[in-house]
Amino acid sequence: SLTGSPVTLKILQNWVPRVSHYFDKEHYTYVGHQIVIQESIEHFGAVVWPGALALSQYLESNQEQFNLKDKKVLEIGAGTGLLSIVACILGAHVTATDLPEVLENLSYNISRNIQNVKLHKPEVRKLVWGESLNEDFPVSTYHYDFILATDVVYHHAALDPLLATMVYFCKPGTVLLWANKFRFSTDYEFLEKLSNIFNTTILAEFPESNVKLIKVTVREN
Repeated sequence: SLTGSPVTLKILQNWVPRVSHYFDKEHYTYVGHQIVIQESIEHFGAVVWPGALALSQYLESNQEQFNLKDKKVLEIGAGTGLLSIVACILGAHVTATDLPEVLENLSYNISRNIQNVKLHKPEVRKLVWGESLNEDFPVSTYHYDFILATDVVYHHAALDPLLATMVYFCKPGTVLLWANKFRFSTDYEFLEKLSNIFNTTILAEFPESNVKLIKVTVREN
């Protein structure tokens, strides 16, 4: 069962229509920076989904609770890179990962938005869920303070590999922040599987977009 009660943050209740945070299909403003995102209609991963907007604004509004400065952050299913860019602006050492066919657009968006800013430049890497994890990201070398994932759960066949990937990277001391638009019964089934393995807490809900933001941590023995 889920621990903690759902909380709808007052500051976020009307986040969708706020012009200051969402100008048009390409322009966003977070942490005082205008971010320009190029989407691609060729891949699901190259579109800005509601979960990325929700988590980006949550991280901006809760910097004391989740301080990313100089932290090691891994985003899985980074897509257009919006969230990775926001995490970078917040001072994190970011590794943005996705499927090979998404990386070109992802790299382009990251480069164009941080080229004139003195930040830790995000690393862009291929990550196919459930495949070659120990070869590409050996536990002895790679440990992350935060794992970020947005709208990675929907009606697709890769949910088991996704769960295995979350289990692989989510170590003691790691915080996984997962924001997802809940559309299908499979979304809730995935949440239940996650809750059977980890401590899960709903941090915020966004009724306008059906997005839930969930904090995931390793259970203490």
